[in-house]
Amino acid sequence: MKFNRNNAINQRIERITTQHAVVGIDIAKDVHAAQITDFRGRTLTSRHLSFSNTHEGFEKLLGWVQDVQAKKRLSSVLVGLEPTGHYWFNLANWLLKQGVEVVLVNPVTTHRNKENRDNSPSKNDPKDALVIADVVNRGLYTDYAPQEAVFERLKTVISDREFWVKQTTALGNRIVRWIDRNFPEFSSVFPDWTVPRSLASLRAFPMPSDLRNLSADDVIEGWSKQGMKRAGGVRGRGMAAELLRAAARSIGGSQAPIEEKRDLQWLLEAYEQNVQRLQQMEQEIQELLDGLPMAEQLRSIKGLG
Repeated sequence: MKFNRNNAINQRIERITTQHAVVGIDIAKDVHAAQITDFRGRTLTSRHLSFSNTHEGFEKLLGWVQDVQAKKRLSSVLVGLEPTGHYWFNLANWLLKQGVEVVLVNPVTTHRNKENRDNSPSKNDPKDALVIADVVNRGLYTDYAPQEAVFERLKTVISDREFWVKQTTALGNRIVRWIDRNFPEFSSVFPDWTVPRSLASLRAFPMPSDLRNLSADDVIEGWSKQGMKRAGGVRGRGMAAELLRAAARSIGGSQAPIEEKRDLQWLLEAYEQNVQRLQQMEQEIQELLDGLPMAEQLRSIKGLG
């Protein structure tokens, strides 16, 4: 059977009764604006309410709504707001704790309905609050219900991970740029600069000049001092010799070697710290997923991360 969108909208409209005060709130960073209408969209106050994004401001809003309810003899309240940015979370959750129903309005719907009130697409906070209330009265909203704690935790960790992945990628790009400028032949020895031997080389011998007059044993010893296990052996000695040959024919260099080396060391430190953060987040995500039913089945779906 096909889903009938009109039936869903009608159900949401019928939910709003003659006993409802419909509150539209335009969300901002510091000061929100609110308007109240009845179920037909008629304004119930002579002017809007501006209230701060603080506990005192939230109480001011609730007291204002309750006063209007008492004067108009309305027993129910439905608050509509746009989920723009992150400034609405605290207000919506606080209202739910006070037993107030909260619904969300799509910002695109609000934008398209701005001309309904005064035949003008102009924007101001009181008008937007009134338009939001109108949109709610027309049934164009969705219910807001906080997710279970485990889902909120998972969403937070994944959001944080996305941020640090971007930061790590940016740092990696700067390190590659540094190598291309100061030791371009390095990439022929280590196509993947993130492997342990490459990182040890960048810390111990970042410039071609640092490798001149050194032997393969000196390079292996430098890798060992950087904490690399099994730095030698046949493979290690071969890589050391290849790195020395690359340094001998390198076209790279800098007239500010002290500053360039310092820049690279800072980049490497920041990169490795981010990698550790991401590994910790991956472990936290795994632990959270292990506690969710059906998580294993969902992860088995090809292409689903």
